[in-house]
Amino acid sequence: MTQPAHIRRTLGHRPRLLDLFCCSGGAAMGYHRAGFEVIGVDISDRPNYPFTFHRADALEYLAALIASGEIEQYAAVHASPPCQAGCALTVGTNASRGWGREHVQLIPELRTLLEATGLPHVIEQPNGKAPVRKDLSLCGEMFGLGVIRHRNFELSGWNVPHMPHRSHRGRVRGWRHGEYFDGPYVAAYGAGGGKATIAEMQQAMGITWTDVREELTEAIPPAYTHWIGTAALQTLLEVAA
Repeated sequence: MTQPAHIRRTLGHRPRLLDLFCCSGGAAMGYHRAGFEVIGVDISDRPNYPFTFHRADALEYLAALIASGEIEQYAAVHASPPCQAGCALTVGTNASRGWGREHVQLIPELRTLLEATGLPHVIEQPNGKAPVRKDLSLCGEMFGLGVIRHRNFELSGWNVPHMPHRSHRGRVRGWRHGEYFDGPYVAAYGAGGGKATIAEMQQAMGITWTDVREELTEAIPPAYTHWIGTAALQTLLEVAA
């Protein structure tokens, strides 16, 4: 893989990574620890986001960067678009019971824009029917975390080694269909039914800078993107050498 000159120019001490649909910064923290300078974009105010933040529609912001040429200040892009249109809960239990509402699938438009950047990029989604390639799948047990939180990653221009999916050590704690189960993992989503407290979610995922339940339930553990970012940055540096 030959890197364009503008990508090589960004590979300084802290190459910049654009974090789209950034929420509270679970993904961002992992990339930061891997060695990137991270800039986040989200349509909602995120005062707990730990790095430089811009409030904007992520797709519009990315399109503007491409049109202006300012995208050249970045070395890579991560995107975690809203998952409700394709996640397992929405297309499974909620759909079967007539719950919820229609959700817009942003991934096709997002992918077109990401490809137009010419930059290495990743699209993250949970298990379900989201139209993403499962180039890499990660689980909390791979990192010894207190959550399962399976996530799939579509990678373009990223060379990331796969990790074996370790057997889970037990169940996710909480109520399921009227029966209570105990186990080594907490349910870091929703509320009630034995779901994790805010403090439990913080500890289980390694996210301490926000105590907003909605932000924690939508976050991915920084360990995931630390793994991805460390490998990807090494690849970028080797190619640019």
